[in-house]
Amino acid sequence: MSKVTVESLVYHVAGKAYESRLFYTQGAREQPGLLMAPNWMGVGEGAERIAREVAAQGYVVLLADIYGQTLRPSDMDEAGAAMTPLKNDRVELRKRLKAALDQLLGQSRAVLEPGKLATFGFCFGGCCALELAREDARLLAAVSFHGTLDTPLPAEEGKVRASMLVLHGAADPFVPKEQLPAFEAEMDAAKVDWQLISYGGAVHSFTDTAANIPGKMKYDARTSKRAFRAMFNLLDEVFQR
Repeated sequence: MSKVTVESLVYHVAGKAYESRLFYTQGAREQPGLLMAPNWMGVGEGAERIAREVAAQGYVVLLADIYGQTLRPSDMDEAGAAMTPLKNDRVELRKRLKAALDQLLGQSRAVLEPGKLATFGFCFGGCCALELAREDARLLAAVSFHGTLDTPLPAEEGKVRASMLVLHGAADPFVPKEQLPAFEAEMDAAKVDWQLISYGGAVHSFTDTAANIPGKMKYDARTSKRAFRAMFNLLDEVFQR
């Protein structure tokens, strides 16, 4: 794998500072750009590890700061307090995600292949990836790892360009089962290209190596490997690699 460089990108939205992380290979030729939305803990060590590993596969990855430069949750209570207002205000959430995507496109450190953009995310970040793709036609793909699927702003026909991929733990207690057929119906109504893969026995956070609450949030190495392979297969397809 390629040696990956990481740099911070600080920018402002409505007077508030955000600090995302850019992962790229110095001196590389044009590469597709990926916006990564982290789980509810935001920008941190675990998210940075994943971003680095994905970038090493031949992508420019921007790990998006969704909360703001001064807000870095240190535990689940703080993470919940940071996440909930944004889940309740999808317009604001989409605005922040679009601003992060603008930073990926506008940065001058890494060279992007024109028109080759996608997004992916984990847990809350999976919700973020789907929300952005429901509205932003710059994206060719959106991938959700163990994220919630509901939205108060459903996809509309003609507005969604991205192919949607949902990677779901079949035993995930935090994603209500009724969200799955509702998501399928939403995508069909909007004539979106979509896939939903449900992994038997997997619970929430199956890609998170630190997750260890049996029956609720638990790392699953086999499922994680399968899910990442599914993402890379889709990216190869939409980017025609």
